[in-house]
Amino acid sequence: MRFSAADHAHMARALQLAAYGLTTTSPNPRVGCVIVKDGKIVGEGWHQRTGTPHAEVHALQAAGDTARGATAYVTLEPCSHHGRTPPCAESLIRAGVARVVAAMTDPNPLVAGGGIDMLTLAGIEAEVGLMEAEARALNPGFISRMTRQRPWVRLKTASTLDGKTALANGQSQWITGAAARADVQRLRARACAILTGSGTVLADNPRMNVRDFDIGRQPLRVVVDSALRTPADAAILPALIACHHADPAARTALEHAGAEVVALPAADGRVDLSALLTLLAQRGVNELHVEAGAGLNGALLTAGLVDEWVAYVAPMAAGDSARGLFDHPPLMTLAEAARFRLSDVRAVGNDLRLTLLPQ
Repeated sequence: MRFSAADHAHMARALQLAAYGLTTTSPNPRVGCVIVKDGKIVGEGWHQRTGTPHAEVHALQAAGDTARGATAYVTLEPCSHHGRTPPCAESLIRAGVARVVAAMTDPNPLVAGGGIDMLTLAGIEAEVGLMEAEARALNPGFISRMTRQRPWVRLKTASTLDGKTALANGQSQWITGAAARADVQRLRARACAILTGSGTVLADNPRMNVRDFDIGRQPLRVVVDSALRTPADAAILPALIACHHADPAARTALEHAGAEVVALPAADGRVDLSALLTLLAQRGVNELHVEAGAGLNGALLTAGLVDEWVAYVAPMAAGDSARGLFDHPPLMTLAEAARFRLSDVRAVGNDLRLTLLPQ
């Protein structure tokens, strides 16, 4: 399938529009749409928030009657089912567009090619696959939830150059600089939920919220707390607390403080993390941002549940006695080590930010 230079340019604009919804569309995907008539853009739109019109509807409203005979460029296959809003494929058909170019097929089983089929049956030329890699990169969490029934897990760490997260006495503020901490807020803002462990709650009493961006919502805060050690006055509350041994008194105190306590199966004496991810996916969590200590970090890594690792590295050394990044069983050979490939490297203030994907 061959697309023209103009096709690429218009889809690039649609992807740019889709990115405007990076922090607001949860649990829906980020989608952009551009409508072109006689080589000129006559309508643009992007999905802004769940429950509101989709990108195609905004673009069609902007285009008005000029949409008839036009080409619509959409970063995701137009939906073909009735959800909170009517099917976008029907809206495009009613508007009389002549051609639809979608970057990728919708992974939602309720659509999964149905939108393209609906357009084709209506006599509209429908094509898929233009700049698909870029479109998929915009929605890793939505794709993961639809195809794997679990969120995309993005692990964030902040460490010294020798891989330490805190001194032996627990001091960790601040290893990385202000620019890196501000950058972490951006990662939190795009996430549907933020995950940490009870150890971090007890040691640091963090809020784990979004402070630097007005996104009109706060990500769901989730604590892995096998034995319900989280205090009822913890700053992270209200939050979802996943345990496997729920002491009735502790559970009641936490629920009175606004927490939702969920008992999950145990795996090796800890909360079954796979079961937790399944639960979060069922609740519409696309991207799960993890900020935790070595215990939870190591458990996620050992279970093969880390999809992306964003490592902030400060140019300092803390020594062998300082605390490390991952707590997991000793390795007998290097072949057992979890390996990653670099996806992106950049300076953030005086620190480095490495984005890594599993090999």
